[in-house]
Amino acid sequence: MADFKPLLSSRYDLEDSHTLAVAEKAGAYKVARKALMTMKPEQIREEVKKASLRGRGGAGFPAGVKWGFLNPQAGEDVYLVINGDESEPGTFKDRTIMNGDPHRLIEGMIITCWAIGAHTAYIYVRGELSHSIAYLDQALEEARAKGYVGDRPFGKPFPIHIYTHSGAGAYICGEETALLNSLEGRRGEPRLKPPFPAIKGAFDQPTIVNNVETIASVPDIVEMGGEAWCNLSRLAPRDGGQRLYGISGHVKKPGVYEAPVGITMRELIYEYGGGMLHDDRPLKGVIPGGSSTPVLRPDLTIDAKDEEHPLHAWHGQSEIDVPMGVDTYRAMGTMLGTCCAIVMDSSVNMVEVARNLMRFYRHESCGQCTPCREGGAWLVDVLTEICAGRGKVEDVHRIVDISNNMMGNTICAFGEGTAMPMLGLVQKYREEFVEAAEKGVPLDVRHDASTLELVRPGGRAA
Repeated sequence: MADFKPLLSSRYDLEDSHTLAVAEKAGAYKVARKALMTMKPEQIREEVKKASLRGRGGAGFPAGVKWGFLNPQAGEDVYLVINGDESEPGTFKDRTIMNGDPHRLIEGMIITCWAIGAHTAYIYVRGELSHSIAYLDQALEEARAKGYVGDRPFGKPFPIHIYTHSGAGAYICGEETALLNSLEGRRGEPRLKPPFPAIKGAFDQPTIVNNVETIASVPDIVEMGGEAWCNLSRLAPRDGGQRLYGISGHVKKPGVYEAPVGITMRELIYEYGGGMLHDDRPLKGVIPGGSSTPVLRPDLTIDAKDEEHPLHAWHGQSEIDVPMGVDTYRAMGTMLGTCCAIVMDSSVNMVEVARNLMRFYRHESCGQCTPCREGGAWLVDVLTEICAGRGKVEDVHRIVDISNNMMGNTICAFGEGTAMPMLGLVQKYREEFVEAAEKGVPLDVRHDASTLELVRPGGRAA
């Protein structure tokens, strides 16, 4: 395990770390005061660009570049919206910031508001995360009482008002435009783009939407300088800094760990996660960054003989030995996503994994786009028939066809987020799907072992 200084999680272990007194004693708000009183907005924006801070919410888009899309016109107000709707199965790292160090997020928001010219900011939090909302509300009350948030933050005549907003538990509201609709009191459905939120976002005003961890990283970037912070990464300069890694499933020490960008999945599992939960059950597969990211298989190796290939340096190595980065994982045919891995040992049946995931996506589709609404339900039907022993080998081809027809045919990425893990599972474990189509899935590995009915979208058993 590499020797490095924790930043995002540095105050987690302090007693009452969520309170202003403890956070401030450990350095909170010093950087915000410096930024507002001594730095120009364009200086901060430039440092964030130098940092190569890739968005920590899943897409991995550079935060500094996103901020640069703002071009407010006369009479327009800029908004900052924080995406704390942490709903991706297997993902639980943002809530550690909101619960353990909410003042770090608030400090990052203050700096960001000054940098982009926003006077109003919202933290949109998944409704089930009631503890997180309570911690944030308490922290905001403390920050307002101290004069760090309000009409004159740190005495600066630049009003910054921050509010929490509770969602209602819809996974689709993690998509930034659906989130904005929900924030405005509308139905949580994605919007057509363009226009993008930076041009026309919350309340039809220019808006920056960033993830919790992304904005919580801003104070360290401003304090250290963008280039120095970027170089903490093993993948600098394209993918900078340190980040939070989540790990769950069949490991001895599940949890959230901070580490440099670019550690390998092998390190995350066997060093940070303590290795496989059962020593007699080897690693079978790992979903690398939340449930919508295609699976990695440890016994498959990288085929990148061409020296121009972005993964040439790892040719012949296991998929879990490629550094965990936005671009490296994209080149491998998957995504880093939220950087929260779901580890599965040899006891897991991948067909049942697929059915379980597709049931989630069917339930969470907003229903706006036909390929997503109908495709997700169809996938569940086909997988249910296979698992119950009523399938055919042709059904495996049908799964692929359905998934391919969902790709690129929806307003937002939800349809692709459904199809990509499905395609990845079939591609990596096709023999298991064919066997299940011929024999069904054993009762002892099903999530509903006593019964397995085919349930149609209307809710009635077939």
